[in-house]
Amino acid sequence: MPIHVTLTRSISGALLRIRPLFCAVVLLPLGSAANAASDPAISGLCDIAARHASRDQGVPLDVLRAITRTETGRGSKNGLQPWPWTVNMEGAGKWFDNEDEARRYVFAHFKRGARSFDVGCFQINYRWHGKAFDSIDQMFDPIANAQYAARFLKELYGEFGDWSKAAGAYHSRTPTFANKYAARFERIRTNLGPATVVASLPERTRQRAVFGQPLPLVAVHKPAPLVSQGSVRMGSLVPLQGNTAANSALIPLN
Repeated sequence: MPIHVTLTRSISGALLRIRPLFCAVVLLPLGSAANAASDPAISGLCDIAARHASRDQGVPLDVLRAITRTETGRGSKNGLQPWPWTVNMEGAGKWFDNEDEARRYVFAHFKRGARSFDVGCFQINYRWHGKAFDSIDQMFDPIANAQYAARFLKELYGEFGDWSKAAGAYHSRTPTFANKYAARFERIRTNLGPATVVASLPERTRQRAVFGQPLPLVAVHKPAPLVSQGSVRMGSLVPLQGNTAANSALIPLN
Protein backbone atom coordinates (compact mmCIF):
# COMPACT_ATOMS: atom_id res chain seq x y z
CA MET A 1 0.00 0.00 0.00
CA PRO A 2 2.34 2.79 -1.20
CA ILE A 3 0.28 5.69 0.13
CA HIS A 4 1.91 9.12 0.41
CA VAL A 5 -0.27 10.30 3.28
CA THR A 6 0.38 9.76 6.98
CA LEU A 7 -2.35 9.72 9.60
CA THR A 8 -1.32 11.26 12.87
CA ARG A 9 -3.65 9.40 15.19
CA SER A 10 -1.94 6.71 17.22
CA ILE A 11 -3.10 3.15 17.70
CA SER A 12 -4.84 2.47 21.01
CA GLY A 13 -2.54 0.77 23.48
CA ALA A 14 -5.24 -1.75 24.30
CA LEU A 15 -4.95 -3.19 20.82
CA LEU A 16 -1.21 -3.60 20.82
CA ARG A 17 0.89 -6.52 21.96
CA ILE A 18 4.44 -6.56 23.32
CA ARG A 19 6.73 -9.31 22.13
CA PRO A 20 10.23 -10.44 23.14
CA LEU A 21 13.11 -8.81 21.32
CA PHE A 22 14.76 -11.00 18.70
CA CYS A 23 18.36 -11.76 19.59
CA ALA A 24 19.44 -12.82 16.13
CA VAL A 25 18.93 -11.69 12.56
CA VAL A 26 18.05 -14.34 10.01
CA LEU A 27 17.68 -13.63 6.32
CA LEU A 28 15.30 -16.07 4.70
CA PRO A 29 16.52 -17.67 1.47
CA LEU A 30 14.46 -17.13 -1.63
CA GLY A 31 12.61 -20.04 -3.14
CA SER A 32 9.15 -21.42 -3.83
CA ALA A 33 6.11 -20.32 -1.86
CA ALA A 34 4.37 -23.59 -2.62
CA ASN A 35 5.24 -25.01 0.79
CA ALA A 36 3.22 -22.36 2.62
CA ALA A 37 -0.07 -24.02 3.54
CA SER A 38 -3.17 -21.86 3.92
CA ASP A 39 -4.38 -22.38 7.49
CA PRO A 40 -7.97 -21.13 7.95
CA ALA A 41 -7.25 -20.38 11.61
CA ILE A 42 -4.52 -17.96 10.53
CA SER A 43 -6.15 -16.44 7.44
CA GLY A 44 -9.27 -15.95 9.56
CA LEU A 45 -7.40 -13.47 11.74
CA CYS A 46 -7.64 -10.83 9.02
CA ASP A 47 -11.42 -11.18 8.74
CA ILE A 48 -11.82 -11.13 12.52
CA ALA A 49 -9.72 -7.97 12.64
CA ALA A 50 -11.81 -6.52 9.80
CA ARG A 51 -14.99 -7.20 11.76
CA HIS A 52 -13.63 -5.38 14.82
CA ALA A 53 -12.45 -2.43 12.71
CA SER A 54 -15.75 -2.23 10.85
CA ARG A 55 -17.65 -2.04 14.11
CA ASP A 56 -15.25 0.47 15.70
CA GLN A 57 -14.64 2.77 12.72
CA GLY A 58 -17.90 2.55 10.79
CA VAL A 59 -16.37 1.19 7.59
CA PRO A 60 -18.50 -1.43 5.78
CA LEU A 61 -17.30 -4.93 6.55
CA ASP A 62 -17.34 -5.98 2.90
CA VAL A 63 -15.02 -3.07 2.08
CA LEU A 64 -12.46 -4.20 4.64
CA ARG A 65 -12.76 -7.87 3.70
CA ALA A 66 -12.24 -6.96 0.04
CA ILE A 67 -9.24 -4.73 0.82
CA THR A 68 -7.41 -7.39 2.83
CA ARG A 69 -7.93 -9.89 0.00
CA THR A 70 -6.85 -7.39 -2.63
CA GLU A 71 -3.70 -6.73 -0.61
CA THR A 72 -2.78 -10.22 0.64
CA GLY A 73 -5.20 -12.73 -0.88
CA ARG A 74 -4.17 -16.10 -2.23
CA GLY A 75 -6.24 -18.92 -3.62
CA SER A 76 -7.42 -21.80 -1.46
CA LYS A 77 -10.17 -24.42 -1.48
CA ASN A 78 -12.33 -21.77 0.19
CA GLY A 79 -11.59 -19.19 -2.48
CA LEU A 80 -9.39 -16.11 -2.17
CA GLN A 81 -8.30 -15.76 1.46
CA PRO A 82 -6.20 -13.08 3.21
CA TRP A 83 -2.93 -13.84 4.99
CA PRO A 84 -1.63 -11.81 7.97
CA TRP A 85 2.03 -12.80 7.61
CA THR A 86 2.44 -11.05 4.26
CA VAL A 87 5.27 -8.67 3.38
CA ASN A 88 5.84 -6.59 0.27
CA MET A 89 9.50 -5.60 0.39
CA GLU A 90 10.44 -3.03 -2.25
CA GLY A 91 7.88 -4.43 -4.67
CA ALA A 92 8.58 -8.12 -3.97
CA GLY A 93 5.61 -9.77 -2.27
CA LYS A 94 6.03 -12.81 -0.02
CA TRP A 95 3.75 -14.95 2.11
CA PHE A 96 5.29 -16.56 5.20
CA ASP A 97 4.10 -19.60 7.13
CA ASN A 98 4.13 -17.75 10.44
CA GLU A 99 4.68 -14.36 12.00
CA ASP A 100 8.18 -15.11 13.28
CA GLU A 101 9.44 -15.77 9.75
CA ALA A 102 7.83 -12.60 8.42
CA ARG A 103 9.28 -10.46 11.20
CA ARG A 104 12.79 -11.91 10.81
CA TYR A 105 12.65 -11.21 7.09
CA VAL A 106 11.60 -7.60 7.67
CA PHE A 107 14.16 -7.14 10.44
CA ALA A 108 16.99 -8.36 8.20
CA HIS A 109 16.03 -5.96 5.42
CA PHE A 110 15.56 -3.10 7.85
CA LYS A 111 19.09 -3.65 9.13
CA ARG A 112 20.47 -3.34 5.62
CA GLY A 113 18.61 -0.05 5.10
CA ALA A 114 15.19 -0.83 3.66
CA ARG A 115 12.43 1.62 4.60
CA SER A 116 9.58 1.14 2.09
CA PHE A 117 7.68 -2.05 2.72
CA ASP A 118 4.13 -3.16 3.46
CA VAL A 119 3.18 -5.57 6.26
CA GLY A 120 0.16 -7.36 7.64
CA CYS A 121 -3.45 -8.00 6.72
CA PHE A 122 -3.90 -4.57 5.16
CA GLN A 123 -0.32 -4.05 3.95
CA ILE A 124 0.41 -0.89 5.92
CA ASN A 125 3.46 0.85 4.50
CA TYR A 126 6.25 1.63 6.98
CA ARG A 127 7.67 4.58 5.08
CA TRP A 128 4.40 6.50 4.94
CA HIS A 129 2.51 5.23 7.99
CA GLY A 130 5.08 3.81 10.39
CA LYS A 131 5.02 6.81 12.72
CA ALA A 132 1.46 5.93 13.75
CA PHE A 133 2.83 2.78 15.43
CA ASP A 134 5.32 2.20 18.22
CA SER A 135 7.09 -0.61 16.36
CA ILE A 136 6.93 -2.88 13.34
CA ASP A 137 5.80 -5.57 15.73
CA GLN A 138 2.64 -3.54 16.30
CA MET A 139 2.18 -3.03 12.58
CA PHE A 140 2.00 -6.81 12.13
CA ASP A 141 -0.79 -7.14 14.71
CA PRO A 142 -3.98 -7.92 12.73
CA ILE A 143 -6.18 -5.87 15.06
CA ALA A 144 -3.94 -2.78 15.09
CA ASN A 145 -3.28 -3.15 11.35
CA ALA A 146 -7.01 -3.30 10.57
CA GLN A 147 -7.94 -0.41 12.87
CA TYR A 148 -5.43 1.87 11.19
CA ALA A 149 -6.49 0.77 7.70
CA ALA A 150 -10.15 1.39 8.55
CA ARG A 151 -9.46 4.88 9.87
CA PHE A 152 -7.47 5.71 6.77
CA LEU A 153 -10.18 4.34 4.46
CA LYS A 154 -12.77 6.36 6.36
CA GLU A 155 -10.75 9.53 5.75
CA LEU A 156 -10.45 8.67 2.07
CA TYR A 157 -14.19 8.03 1.85
CA GLY A 158 -14.75 11.45 3.37
CA GLU A 159 -12.59 12.89 0.59
CA PHE A 160 -13.99 10.92 -2.36
CA GLY A 161 -17.51 10.00 -1.22
CA ASP A 162 -17.21 6.54 -2.77
CA TRP A 163 -15.74 3.34 -1.30
CA SER A 164 -14.34 2.13 -4.60
CA LYS A 165 -12.51 5.42 -5.16
CA ALA A 166 -11.36 5.35 -1.54
CA ALA A 167 -9.95 1.87 -2.14
CA GLY A 168 -8.07 3.09 -5.20
CA ALA A 169 -6.56 5.98 -3.26
CA TYR A 170 -5.66 3.58 -0.45
CA HIS A 171 -3.31 2.00 -2.95
CA SER A 172 -2.11 5.03 -4.94
CA ARG A 173 -2.87 8.65 -5.71
CA THR A 174 -1.82 8.08 -9.31
CA PRO A 175 -5.10 7.68 -11.26
CA THR A 176 -3.88 4.86 -13.51
CA PHE A 177 -2.74 2.75 -10.58
CA ALA A 178 -5.69 3.71 -8.41
CA ASN A 179 -8.24 2.79 -11.09
CA LYS A 180 -6.61 -0.56 -11.76
CA TYR A 181 -6.58 -1.36 -8.06
CA ALA A 182 -10.19 -0.20 -7.60
CA ALA A 183 -11.32 -2.48 -10.42
CA ARG A 184 -9.67 -5.48 -8.78
CA PHE A 185 -11.11 -4.45 -5.41
CA GLU A 186 -14.63 -4.31 -6.87
CA ARG A 187 -14.28 -7.75 -8.48
CA ILE A 188 -13.19 -9.23 -5.17
CA ARG A 189 -15.88 -7.36 -3.25
CA THR A 190 -18.58 -8.62 -5.60
CA ASN A 191 -17.45 -12.23 -5.19
CA LEU A 192 -17.07 -12.24 -1.40
CA GLY A 193 -18.55 -15.24 0.35
CA PRO A 194 -20.32 -15.06 3.70
CA ALA A 195 -18.24 -13.81 6.63
CA THR A 196 -18.12 -17.05 8.59
CA VAL A 197 -14.50 -17.08 9.72
CA VAL A 198 -15.30 -16.89 13.45
CA ALA A 199 -16.69 -20.41 13.47
CA SER A 200 -13.48 -21.79 11.96
CA LEU A 201 -11.22 -20.42 14.69
CA PRO A 202 -10.22 -22.18 17.91
CA GLU A 203 -12.82 -21.94 20.71
CA ARG A 204 -10.78 -19.58 22.87
CA THR A 205 -10.16 -17.21 19.98
CA ARG A 206 -13.80 -17.48 18.88
CA GLN A 207 -15.02 -16.39 22.32
CA ARG A 208 -12.74 -13.37 22.35
CA ALA A 209 -13.85 -12.37 18.86
CA VAL A 210 -17.52 -12.59 19.83
CA PHE A 211 -17.09 -10.57 23.02
CA GLY A 212 -14.94 -7.90 21.39
CA GLN A 213 -11.70 -8.62 23.21
CA PRO A 214 -8.28 -8.30 21.54
CA LEU A 215 -7.37 -11.58 19.86
CA PRO A 216 -4.76 -13.73 21.63
CA LEU A 217 -2.66 -14.39 18.54
CA VAL A 218 -0.43 -16.76 20.48
CA ALA A 219 -3.40 -19.13 20.68
CA VAL A 220 -3.26 -19.74 16.94
CA HIS A 221 0.41 -18.95 16.29
CA LYS A 222 2.41 -22.08 15.52
CA PRO A 223 6.14 -21.41 15.08
CA ALA A 224 7.63 -23.55 12.34
CA PRO A 225 11.12 -24.24 11.01
CA LEU A 226 12.37 -21.67 8.54
CA VAL A 227 11.34 -22.48 4.99
CA SER A 228 12.25 -20.69 1.81
CA GLN A 229 9.67 -18.33 0.39
CA GLY A 230 9.55 -17.12 -3.18
CA SER A 231 8.32 -13.88 -4.62
CA VAL A 232 4.63 -14.01 -5.42
CA ARG A 233 2.22 -11.59 -7.00
CA MET A 234 0.55 -9.64 -4.24
CA GLY A 235 -2.78 -7.89 -4.23
CA SER A 236 -1.06 -4.55 -4.63
CA LEU A 237 -0.62 -4.03 -8.35
CA VAL A 238 2.17 -1.47 -8.38
CA PRO A 239 5.79 -1.97 -7.24
CA LEU A 240 6.89 0.41 -4.51
CA GLN A 241 8.94 3.44 -5.42
CA GLY A 242 11.89 4.99 -3.63
CA ASN A 243 13.71 3.87 -0.50
CA THR A 244 12.59 0.67 1.18
CA ALA A 245 13.01 -0.85 4.57
CA ALA A 246 11.46 -2.28 7.57
CA ASN A 247 11.80 -2.27 11.25
CA SER A 248 11.13 -5.47 13.12
CA ALA A 249 10.77 -7.07 16.49
CA LEU A 250 10.57 -4.23 19.00
CA ILE A 251 12.88 -1.77 17.28
CA PRO A 252 11.25 1.61 18.00
CA LEU A 253 9.99 3.59 15.04
CA ASN A 254 11.04 6.90 16.56
